[in-house]
Amino acid sequence: MKLAVRSMMSLIMLACAPGSAGAQAANPNDDKPLMFATDDPEMATATAKALASLDEFLALAGTPPSGTDRFKLKVEVRDGDISEHFWVIPFQRTETGFVGILANEPVAVRNVVLGQNIEFTRDDISDWGYRRDGRQVGSFTVCVMFKRMSKEEADYLRDKSGYDC
Repeated sequence: MKLAVRSMMSLIMLACAPGSAGAQAANPNDDKPLMFATDDPEMATATAKALASLDEFLALAGTPPSGTDRFKLKVEVRDGDISEHFWVIPFQRTETGFVGILANEPVAVRNVVLGQNIEFTRDDISDWGYRRDGRQVGSFTVCVMFKRMSKEEADYLRDKSGYDC
């Protein structure tokens, strides 16, 4: 059970660091981060896909249809030269952007903590997701992370959490 929880938390956390290191997510087998270059083409494509459909997602989140829940945004948090991406669940719009609860334990940045209420803008958003009838929709960056895991880990998490990628 601990591995499943650690794996899921690792899977939904995406961190960015300066230099050649980019996004990272903890590897559930050994707790070492999986690193992504800041210009990783698959991660860039996933983020672009999420941002291209962000308005539709926000409209849906504003008036959720029956059978949908767990609307979430992935946002970048900066701490000096280091940045890390976190899921924010739940979130809501404000006059100047958004506010929500940080749903991941920080690895690289030290200016936020798990469970903290954070404010952010549209420019900080890198992904979105929600559940529809128990299946994950969106979470494009998570699907890229599955490709960096062992087949067994990825298959387990896909099945356990309802991902179709």
